[in-house]
Amino acid sequence: MAAEIMRARGKRNWFRVLFSLVLVGTIVGIVPEQSFAADTDVSWTDDGVGIWHFDSDHHVWVDSPGALEEDPNAYKFEYLCLDDGRNNFDVGCLNAAVECTDGKNGRPVRWYSSLKAFRPPVWSQIRPDRCVYTEDPSDVLGRIAAQIQSKFEQLPVKAGTAGVQPSPHTLRGAETNFYAEASEQSFSVNMLGQSVGIVAKPVQYRWDYGDGASLGPTTTMGGPLTQDRWGETTRTSHAYAATGDFSVVLTTYFQGTYSVNGGPALPIPNQGQFSSAPHTVSVWRSVTRNYADDCIANPRGQGCPGAGPGNR
Repeated sequence: MAAEIMRARGKRNWFRVLFSLVLVGTIVGIVPEQSFAADTDVSWTDDGVGIWHFDSDHHVWVDSPGALEEDPNAYKFEYLCLDDGRNNFDVGCLNAAVECTDGKNGRPVRWYSSLKAFRPPVWSQIRPDRCVYTEDPSDVLGRIAAQIQSKFEQLPVKAGTAGVQPSPHTLRGAETNFYAEASEQSFSVNMLGQSVGIVAKPVQYRWDYGDGASLGPTTTMGGPLTQDRWGETTRTSHAYAATGDFSVVLTTYFQGTYSVNGGPALPIPNQGQFSSAPHTVSVWRSVTRNYADDCIANPRGQGCPGAGPGNR
């Protein structure tokens, strides 16, 4: 059969098919023993992919909702053109399937989705069909799922920037308005020979104001005020109790999704945290003086614009 496949597709080194049961492409949960110390993980099951939490009291993994709104769908995939009776692939079917020529050992797959609320799942096809490139297709997507969190945290995500009003100087005891500016970002990376698209979306923010006070994480990013409203209290403002220069750091939390070879967007279990460069805020004190001169009658009186340096 291997020779027939090479003749039909002009490819070399087709992977060995070692399935004792009909392969439907569902990957069992990857929960190595050392993973039990982690809080969450991605697990592939008969019902697709989901976010799981390790219950240390009972030493079991349980399906649990994330801190943020999750995709309502579960996903799975199947390898196309599998000859159930011979545990091999049908050459004629492969000729008519999607071309998988971007790498070695390409195999066509079809993704399915079902609402998680459906028990049992009601699977619907997701078109067009996609490809997987590996000598061991039963493992590659699970291995990517196990590595995607680390890859996500290593991406050159542009951290949010902190807006400050007033800036660069503010007054002691006055409300200084802080707000975040951050945007959704997309990346394309190669993992285990597969093209993986990752989308990072800003979802939470934390301000460290430099004087020991902080705010967040919070979903509120704040926003700029018109100049006539500077000094008002906002949900992200802060009043400094002392004068001096303070380094403000904004940390933006990004939620990620990833897709393999153009497949459906799957959740990355944990958020990635990316911090901005410190922003220096100088806090000054205000001084109030009373003057007796009438500047209209005596423009050069103390405190008046026309006064000399010695009278101001």
